[in-house]
Amino acid sequence: MKKFLALLLALVMVFALAACGEDAPETTEPAADDGGDVVATDAPEAAGIPLDEIKVGFIFLHDENSTYDLNFMNAAKAACEALGLTEDQYVLRTNVPEGQECYDAAADLADDGCNIVFADSFGHEDFMIQAAREFPEVQFCHATGTKAHTEGLANFHNAFASIYEGRYLAGIAAGMKLNEMIEAGEITEDEAKMGYVGAFTYAEVISGYTSFYLGAKSVCPSVTMDVTFTGAWYDETAEKEGANSLIANGCVLISQHADSMGAPTACEEAGVPNISYNGSTVDSCPNTFIVSSSINWEPYFEYMINCVVNGETIAADWTGTLATGSVELSDINEAAAAEGTAEAIEAAKAELEAGTLHVFDITTFTVGGETKTSYMADVDTDADYTPDTEAIVDGYFAESTARSAPYFDLQIDGITLLDSAF
Repeated sequence: MKKFLALLLALVMVFALAACGEDAPETTEPAADDGGDVVATDAPEAAGIPLDEIKVGFIFLHDENSTYDLNFMNAAKAACEALGLTEDQYVLRTNVPEGQECYDAAADLADDGCNIVFADSFGHEDFMIQAAREFPEVQFCHATGTKAHTEGLANFHNAFASIYEGRYLAGIAAGMKLNEMIEAGEITEDEAKMGYVGAFTYAEVISGYTSFYLGAKSVCPSVTMDVTFTGAWYDETAEKEGANSLIANGCVLISQHADSMGAPTACEEAGVPNISYNGSTVDSCPNTFIVSSSINWEPYFEYMINCVVNGETIAADWTGTLATGSVELSDINEAAAAEGTAEAIEAAKAELEAGTLHVFDITTFTVGGETKTSYMADVDTDADYTPDTEAIVDGYFAESTARSAPYFDLQIDGITLLDSAF
């Protein structure tokens, strides 16, 4: 009897609501269209957060002694100041390892009221994802990562930039210097060998040293390059030893994808030209520093903050470019650079921006003596690193288009790996 009365009362209420014209509650459940496919109803716009209520937490792998982390720190401060955030609206956490400490730092920042938490190192990613699952109301952004486009979390995002274009341009400066040395009789064409100090054998590093080499080769066809690895992003002793070893092995110009002053210092002491990374080293290396490529993270930081302020969705994968101001070269050190370097770089930059020049044009390199016309890259990263995406389109390897983080991992001719244990 009680169940019957409850049902009767419910029916009365339904008819009463209908009579009064009251709308049924909105639902975010998907509805089926006539063809049977599931389609999502329009979701309401997310509410923005007033700028004066924004708080951003930044997580850095090292401190200001790392050129890599300092580059992020400077951009974070510049972006926050440009948007009018006060000093108590952003927090910088330094020396956060790529381990559980990253999750702890991210969770602490979320508990401390941060609306956005950003981390700057590849190995931070899994711990940022862990925090994103626990704090769905906070936006977690991560540089150099690979998983946002497959994880499908609304509050976890990856970002990178087309730094391979910046390294290509820096490579042109290197090639110009080699040509100058050849013309001056300091080396022969066959002795135009560069050295490169890398951290790990990740695609990010491979993409970087390959684009640098191809930039040099575009103006100095006889160039070759040796690459050594340190097994760490920041190890000043190992980086200096690596550079010295390359110099002793006949490398006449050195570049790097590692984060300390180790390699530039070795070059200055040996009088060997150097192409740096993540900022000018001209003050410490006035005689050998030529130019540096770097990612300017300020545009992304402003973008992610503005998205939260305006209630807009942050892209799962965001790739900054030359056009967005995200890829930069430092001022050229005329005391070390070859004559005409600035003009050569500007000409190539204009072609890159116009889309008439592609860094990984398949006609400019070979693999095992053969031109690659097809290559399946590991874009949707899994535990087995299974190739899943055709990367060569329209005659070039389309880097950082299927996702923001680099996935070029071809070992091209002309580059010799002295070790690959890392």
